[in-house]
Amino acid sequence: MERIKVHLPESFNFSTVVSIRITDLNYGGHVGNDSFLSLIHEARQQFLKHHGYGELDFAGIGLIMADSAIEYKRELNHQDQVKISVTATAFDKLGFDIYYLMEVITPAGLQLAGKVKTGMLCFDYTLKKKVAVPLEAIQKLSGEL
Repeated sequence: MERIKVHLPESFNFSTVVSIRITDLNYGGHVGNDSFLSLIHEARQQFLKHHGYGELDFAGIGLIMADSAIEYKRELNHQDQVKISVTATAFDKLGFDIYYLMEVITPAGLQLAGKVKTGMLCFDYTLKKKVAVPLEAIQKLSGEL
């Protein structure tokens, strides 16, 4: 079976810590794949807000997720504290990639829980069409501003 491999960038310019809630758990007693992606969604929202944006207000346009890839590395359990590091890369005319490094905070240090990539497209929700990535947003998310 061929496995997905997410190749993370060398550095991240934002991180946040989230707690695993009881509602994040599935019938197996750990975080399910749907909740794992929801945690990534939360980290993306915080990353965008940190830069003065939102998914529906991204320098005057919106964002829409085009794809996602998740490489699970460790179970997440109730009350785990998880550090999620985030960065944006690979900007092109219509979109870019956001990478996420998810690590569990333990007394022994950080333990890798997952690696994720989401492909984001710039989207005009009024016109229902893809639009160009604003230069201002590229500069802010890249750390140039």
